[in-house]
Amino acid sequence: MVSVPRITLLGRPGCHLCDDARAVIERVAAELGVGWEERDITASEADLQEYWDKIPVTLVDGVQIDFWRVSEDRLRAALS
Repeated sequence: MVSVPRITLLGRPGCHLCDDARAVIERVAAELGVGWEERDITASEADLQEYWDKIPVTLVDGVQIDFWRVSEDRLRAALS
């Protein structure tokens, strides 16, 4: 059973880099049995101001580990 999401992907609709990041996150999360969620930065003025020029942003347990591109190695390391 997958519990509270450990990975959060911050992105926005129509972002091709977000699509790439999502593919990496889906694969790693499935292999490791880790939950993940996606948050649309356009739904929050604070998120939009903070992250508009950095998306996609990857957080693990609320800590930013990547932006623009997701490193599969860094993501795995952060989850171990």
